[in-house]
Amino acid sequence: MITKRINDFFFYLMACTIFVFTSCNNDYTAKPKAYPKVDFPERSYQVYESPTCPFSFEIPKYARVLNDSTYFGEKLNQPCWLTVDLPPFNGTINLTYKEIGDSLKIGKLIEDAHQMSYKHTRKADYIEEVTISNEFGVRGILFDVGGDAASNVQFYLSDSTRHFIRGALYFENPPNTDSMAPIVSFVKEDLRHFLKTFKWK
Repeated sequence: MITKRINDFFFYLMACTIFVFTSCNNDYTAKPKAYPKVDFPERSYQVYESPTCPFSFEIPKYARVLNDSTYFGEKLNQPCWLTVDLPPFNGTINLTYKEIGDSLKIGKLIEDAHQMSYKHTRKADYIEEVTISNEFGVRGILFDVGGDAASNVQFYLSDSTRHFIRGALYFENPPNTDSMAPIVSFVKEDLRHFLKTFKWK
């Protein structure tokens, strides 16, 4: 009886030892990160033209233009400060228009636009400046910001004598280059169309 118990004990001990060693030797393969599939809308555009603002442009049909009513919690009296809302992507293009004059020089506006864009350099992998020039005589600079920056694209447009507008693309999602790359790429294409069709009145 005692011998049977000893044999049973050794049998269970041996089985447990084999189980432990074989389970420890299994190779573990980490699964790659998966991101939710994004259904991109069909590309088609519509003209936005305000009776009070000195510009027009084309936006995707999935977007809508809203007037900014507040700025950092304060009420605005700027009818041409606009938000291009991008509901499918939880994003916006914020547009701030200013009229160039004696109290507001073009040099100062361009300097401010550069400073605002380069505020993102701490989290940016790179910032590339791209010259903007379309068939309607609109000129400016686009700042293509790489990495986990709050805004991946910023730009300014001007006729250098009277009109100046600054824009910035934002998403409400936390900055993540990998997960946001397809969305940013898609929206950049629509932003290029915006810049190509932008006109001063």
